[in-house]
Amino acid sequence: MKVVGLVTEYNPFHNGHLHHLQQSLQTTVADASVAVMSGHFLQRGEPALVDKWLRSEMALAAGVDLVFELPFPFACNSAPHFARGAIHSLQGLGIVDSLCFGSETGSLGQLQKGADLLFRHAGRIEEGTAQLLRQGVNYPTARTRVLEEIAPDLPPELFAQPNNILGLEYLRALAEAGSDIQPATVPRLGPGYHDTAAVDRIASATGLRQMLTEGRPIETFLPEGSRMILREALQQGQTIDQAKLLTALLVLLLREPGTLRGVYQVEHGLENRLAEAALQAGNFTELAVAAKSRQWTLTRIQRILIYVLLQANQEEMNALVAAGPLYLRLLGMSDTGRKCLAKARTRRTLPIIRDPAKGPAMLRKYYTVNSERARLAEAMLKLDLRATRIYTALMKSPATRHRNRDFFQAVSTRQTPLS
Repeated sequence: MKVVGLVTEYNPFHNGHLHHLQQSLQTTVADASVAVMSGHFLQRGEPALVDKWLRSEMALAAGVDLVFELPFPFACNSAPHFARGAIHSLQGLGIVDSLCFGSETGSLGQLQKGADLLFRHAGRIEEGTAQLLRQGVNYPTARTRVLEEIAPDLPPELFAQPNNILGLEYLRALAEAGSDIQPATVPRLGPGYHDTAAVDRIASATGLRQMLTEGRPIETFLPEGSRMILREALQQGQTIDQAKLLTALLVLLLREPGTLRGVYQVEHGLENRLAEAALQAGNFTELAVAAKSRQWTLTRIQRILIYVLLQANQEEMNALVAAGPLYLRLLGMSDTGRKCLAKARTRRTLPIIRDPAKGPAMLRKYYTVNSERARLAEAMLKLDLRATRIYTALMKSPATRHRNRDFFQAVSTRQTPLS
């Protein structure tokens, strides 16, 4: 059985994602698919539209066979950390033969050249980027300038377009890990990642969320399974209440600015900028926009606001990111997925957590009681569980009144896809 790995957010699962899934299976001649999916808080520093279990159900309904949660320290972080976390998760399962990702270029050859540069010239890139950062240039722009200088023969958009950037990082992470997972890419279909316009029956997740905000229908752009799941979730209020999100952040930001020191990535006086922004902001977006500057991009500010929300500690987050994913949290599986798990039993190098109540004991046994790896694994799990509690507290009308939902929500299953 050949298995293809996918790195996803599915926020929500739309027709473009279905195309990517189908093309990934076809391109890699795979029999099964494994998705590593962000949990409740996403790479761009935003709460997910609906919870991780509903998004897992959407994926299963479309034909994905296994869905694992990417732990928070990687899911809500910059592209290099996001990619490294996802690759290490797929590698840790032990049965993934290939990785297939979408890209604007659609050329694995070009992306591989770019990734090789990232790998071979890491020191030069880091030094050049740091120099530009000291001059007030933001990180993405600084890094792109350095890469264009090193590789003038490669198209500039290779290092600037969102899916290309992630693709480069996936390839670099594979190289750094010495992985035998074979990469493949398919051209991104329809609008770009940030575009809000729709093309035929394809719209970006960003565009779909904007349509929902504006009260416009989005059913045309979703597979049948996603359509049914999302419609019911929205009718029941199983989404984030933006007013609650702002209030929760203001409670933390309107204390003395010094209380923000020690939160992950709150540095260089950013605590004062965040506190000032909190004095007048009327919503999450206004808060992030008011705090951004030439040095700090909007996306980075949004992520930092999520770190503030979760009170993610700087020292602990640095240690967790350095350690890499220390478990695989199973969210959903099909019948084929069960067979994949059976195949992985003797090959995987990471423990699989199905029931978080048993997670700490399992991790202590797997990594040896009182070891540093066991301590970090438990800290990582606690952070994921905290993310669920906070996300649930911010929902308009949660599916269950108990906020420790990880302990009550069963692993999603399916027998045949709906679309």
